[in-house]
Amino acid sequence: MTNAELKKMGEKARTAAYELQVMKQQDKEIELLKCAEYLSIYKDEILKANAEDIARAEANGMHPGMIDRLRLDEARIEAMADGMREVVKLKDPCGEVIEEFNRPNGLKIRKIRVPIGVIGIIYESRPNVTADAFALTFKSGNAVILKGGSDALASNTAIVNLLRKSLSSSGLNPDFVQLITDPDRKVTAAFMKLNQYVDVLIPRGGAGLIKTVVEKSTIPVIETGTGNCHIYVDKYADIEKAVPIIVNAKTQRIGVCNACESLVVHKEIARPLSAKLSEALKQHNVEIRGDEFACDIYPEAVAATKDDWGTEYLDYIVSMKTVGSVEEAVEHINRYNTRHSEAIITEDKTTAQYFLDRVDAACVYVNASTRFTDGFEFGFGAEIGISTQKLHARGPMGLKELTSYKYQITGNGQVR
Repeated sequence: MTNAELKKMGEKARTAAYELQVMKQQDKEIELLKCAEYLSIYKDEILKANAEDIARAEANGMHPGMIDRLRLDEARIEAMADGMREVVKLKDPCGEVIEEFNRPNGLKIRKIRVPIGVIGIIYESRPNVTADAFALTFKSGNAVILKGGSDALASNTAIVNLLRKSLSSSGLNPDFVQLITDPDRKVTAAFMKLNQYVDVLIPRGGAGLIKTVVEKSTIPVIETGTGNCHIYVDKYADIEKAVPIIVNAKTQRIGVCNACESLVVHKEIARPLSAKLSEALKQHNVEIRGDEFACDIYPEAVAATKDDWGTEYLDYIVSMKTVGSVEEAVEHINRYNTRHSEAIITEDKTTAQYFLDRVDAACVYVNASTRFTDGFEFGFGAEIGISTQKLHARGPMGLKELTSYKYQITGNGQVR
């Protein structure tokens, strides 16, 4: 793909964005329902394309956790369609009056919510992101240019082709959504310089991808982070709650950013906890990499290195650090976390509040699994990503996070 072709995509997206920003909410919702139906009706096309991607990934020796991210089945496709339908139910944020006030000189000022414009998304492995990204950008009035990973190229192409087919059959501009299909890294690098047309760039993937985009993009970036998520088991924890929460957070899906990668355990509860937790983790073949105290309690554990404390495994591995206080737990977590999702298990309200107030993360839980950090679970219908930065958006990014605002000022002849 040449730079001229890439520039042409940007021009098309900008034109489409101006069309989309004035489209009525009802018309957007009707089209989203139709797009969801297309995904369901033509699921065999998506499954066939996904099978090509899976076969290639397996032949290339891709890690099982990454293959899980890549794999689609009928249930996951229907979940993609349901995600679109959920977005339809959400209130369109565009046009919302955030603030309204009058100045002493008679000027009437309104601050209203508006689409960002053109959003670029660079992502890896997960083809469901393609459908989620379109649903959220379309409903919030933004055109989108997608750049998925080469490992999911066939799946992403099939999904985008269906979305564009639906748009065209409705007499709408298919360039509301575009997909860059050239896997050449030079094309990706050129895309990151397309700031003349793209208003914001959102990377979704591993640490390497995110670091590259943050460092090389001339487009403003919303950083969606990797997830070295911790669960701290306090000395006041209910063990009957703790074990299922840990097992769910660690093993329900290992290849996702909100999975638990690190356990921090108070020494006073470490031995009582180990009796049940050891057996539960063994059932899922989870390897423990622990400090000296943890290895003494869990004979099957292996000694952790310093690198383990900051590692997002995306595998059946968990690090375990033992501490003597909630203060020490918070210090450890803030040193090694990725500001994604952190949890405490405790029955003591004062300790829970201390943890909530001091842990630096987008989402902080008390007595619940970190797996709930998800746009669908938060009631957003879907998500564009989990922002781990602090400017503009933080945590699961839904419709409002894909908008900006502008001031509309009405006068009656005032001059300064």
